[in-house]
Amino acid sequence: MKIQFMKQKMMRKVIYALIPLILAGIYFYGWRTLALLLSVTVAACLVEWIFVRKSTKKITEAVIVTSILYTLTLPPKVPFYVALIGIIFGVLFGKMVFGGFGKNPFNPALVGRAFIYVNFPRVMTMQWIKPSTDFLGNLTKYSVDVVSQSTPLLDFRATGDMLHFKDIFLGNIAGSIGETSAVLILLGGIYLLYTKTAAKETVFGLLGMFVVTSGIMCFMGVKQIPNPIYGLLTGGLLFGAFFMATDPISSPKTKEGRYVYGAIIGFVTVVIRGFALFAGGMMFAILIGNTFAPLIDEIVKMIKGRERRQNG
Repeated sequence: MKIQFMKQKMMRKVIYALIPLILAGIYFYGWRTLALLLSVTVAACLVEWIFVRKSTKKITEAVIVTSILYTLTLPPKVPFYVALIGIIFGVLFGKMVFGGFGKNPFNPALVGRAFIYVNFPRVMTMQWIKPSTDFLGNLTKYSVDVVSQSTPLLDFRATGDMLHFKDIFLGNIAGSIGETSAVLILLGGIYLLYTKTAAKETVFGLLGMFVVTSGIMCFMGVKQIPNPIYGLLTGGLLFGAFFMATDPISSPKTKEGRYVYGAIIGFVTVVIRGFALFAGGMMFAILIGNTFAPLIDEIVKMIKGRERRQNG
């Protein structure tokens, strides 16, 4: 059995940007994080290999990116079997059934996470761990004991209290494996923008609409919506904005369309956070954005075509 990978420079850059978050996950939550990531990656590659083994196609490096992104969105103590079910479902039904790389309408990592979020709600919403604040973190441990602690948004919903911005910025808060340290996410995101790996239109449209919408709701006195800065740094919003929403396959191809697409995600995230059962909302907002991406492109092309005819 010969397994070959298709080299993809853009996917390689995303992996580089994610390495600090992987290392932070190991530091905060122990070496179980690495074991979980390797297991998920092997399972994802196996699913894709089953589909391409009898053709001239190769396993794409994109599936490795999908595996990393998916793993970093999981709670630190998620059971291995739950994680494997999610990634298998995500790669199979979020990518391969549509024809493989370049044809998937939805982000496969989020398809997998949404599936286990709905089917294993207790595991995905209640098993949170506060990262270690020791000098070596949890580098000397395989895993850490379960310490029941709400994520910042869950805590805000329940009590209205907000954590210290320093803890949120550095990552000393409960949350998913790779979504807690705002500074590392920002560094990785800036690298993606600098190398033009991530579309700046999507990021700016998303963050801009999120700040405007949450700011208006705060001004109107909607108590379940935190101030825009706190909202930006919590709930995986930055991670989703830089690494998930910018997936080039499931997002619009037109420049103007990406602004609209990002704005839709930013707006829907605020609405879900404030009025739905889900405290985060970013995952579902991006999947909703994926749904409208082709339509957005068609509308943009139609408007441009009409303008050319009028000016021609």
